[in-house]
Formats: sequence, C-alpha cells, structure tokens
Amino acid sequence: MPRPKCCRRVCGKPNCRIFRPAGARVSTLEEVVLSMDEFEAIRLADLEGLYHEAAAERMNVSRPTFGRIVEAARSKVARVLVEGLTLRIEGVEIEPPEGRTFRCVQCRHAWREPYGTGRPVECPVCRSGSLDCTESP
Repeated sequence: MPRPKCCRRVCGKPNCRIFRPAGARVSTLEEVVLSMDEFEAIRLADLEGLYHEAAAERMNVSRPTFGRIVEAARSKVARVLVEGLTLRIEGVEIEPPEGRTFRCVQCRHAWREPYGTGRPVECPVCRSGSLDCTESP
C-alpha cells in the first residue's frame, strides 16, 4: 500500500484553468488534467528556472518526488501540444505559504515573515535597509 500523499506547498495560481486549441469546441476534445502540484512544478522549474533541489524545498517535497511530479507534468503538457487536446488545471491539495521570504542585499541573510505583518524595515542580522522579497505574496 502506498504512503499517503503529503501536503504540497503551491504558491502560484493559474490565471486560466482550461486551455484548448483555437477554434475547437471543448466538448469535442479529449481532456488532460494537470494537478495543482504538477502546475506548480512546471512553474518553478520551467518559468522560474529553479533547480530541482530548490524547487522541491519550495514545494515542501523531496527532490526525487519533485522530479517525478515535474516529469509527469511535462509529459501531460507535451501530449496536449502534440495531439491538440484540452488541458484542465485542477486540484485542492494546496498548502498556502506561511509568509513571505525576505533576503538582505548586504549580508544575503534570508528569513520568513508571516502575512499581515508588513514589510520589514531592516535586516535582523546586519540592520541594513536593503531588502528583497524573494517570493511574491
């Protein structure tokens, strides 16, 4: 019996949930379903260009698990493009991020701040005011 699926962290949400070839009616095409964790894996690896190790950490999964997720997602997207099918993105297994990650430009220290606390004024380590938000809220 397989282990239960752990909750994965998904930060990006799709702007559109259904993609289909131009001029085709949705009802006449076979539909391929891309889960939210597969969508997030493609977003992190292919859009943001993260290495698997960093992307797996952002999703709260192991690196091998991330590799399997992104491989399945790429396979589905390739099938949709080659065969001209409808792609639907769906899923509910989402763990919202617990906050935003900030990085100090001076000392490169990174830390998380919970949502609702506002933007920090200075780095807690070197007190520099040069900060970057590394994840969009």
